Amino acid sequence: ADEILVRIRACAFNPIDFQMRRGLGESKLLTSHILGREFAGIVEDAGNSSFNIGDAVYAYAGSLGSNGTYATHIALPKALVAPIPVGFDFSQAASIPMVSLTALQCFERLMVKQEDSVFVAGGAGGVGKVLIALLKKSGVTKIVTTAGNKESRNKLMDLGLPEDDILDYRSPQLSGRLMDSNGGKYFDYAVDIVGGSMSEICSAVLKTFGVYADLAALTTEDCRNQLFDKAATVCNIANYAMAASGTQAGLSYYGEKLAYISTLLRERKIAPPEVISMGEFSAATVARAHQILEENAARGHKLVMSLPD
Repeated sequence: ADEILVRIRACAFNPIDFQMRRGLGESKLLTSHILGREFAGIVEDAGNSSFNIGDAVYAYAGSLGSNGTYATHIALPKALVAPIPVGFDFSQAASIPMVSLTALQCFERLMVKQEDSVFVAGGAGGVGKVLIALLKKSGVTKIVTTAGNKESRNKLMDLGLPEDDILDYRSPQLSGRLMDSNGGKYFDYAVDIVGGSMSEICSAVLKTFGVYADLAALTTEDCRNQLFDKAATVCNIANYAMAASGTQAGLSYYGEKLAYISTLLRERKIAPPEVISMGEFSAATVARAHQILEENAARGHKLVMSLPD
């Protein structure tokens, strides 16, 4: 009675999808052999919800639906779902939930002050761009990030970042160059959306008693040692955390935050991810999308698959 049935019209791909396929990451949460975490579609059975049959909706379903979102239909708790923002098509809407909810959780939990300095590792990706937009809108002026190509640099400058505060992540002596961009000082916050060797860069440029936000769960031992030596506060950001709480408040969190994200989009305080259409619903489409994600070749775009109407 608390669920609705949605005909999926578009679903987005995320790195967590191929990680779950490999048995990594959130695979322990899987309740269906069908992958896919987010979608946009049309309500076919509204149950006892306030939605109507035919409403266009979107959601981060996580592992809380009847199946993953690489499917024609999904039944899921009504609390997870929000109306698609006016003016957005299904492909655009499907690209929004996961990156925006993750960025919003990070922004709200860190509570960065306007005078604080922030290093965002991986700012050119979907989560990074939304987070930087939120930080800029809140008045934070010192945000330094990394990018790997001219297209990414231009998009970050479109968000209002000075060119000197966007560094190539392959630069030699990257830690020193990052601190030079911060006036020779350590950063108050380091946001790690990448992990691996970049986690060590984050811990190296973070001040003593600073805050390290871990969005990748891919820290190295060296990183963890540096964070401990600096008595850093570690803030783990996991989009599925509220769902894992198993409470009604945990479920309602997603629909409520997604409705707020719709407001931010409508007011142009954040922008939706740029979408690459991977084509129609098929196993071949899924395979191509996973290959692009595994090769880290999406360049900050969201890959989306369309389903027939």
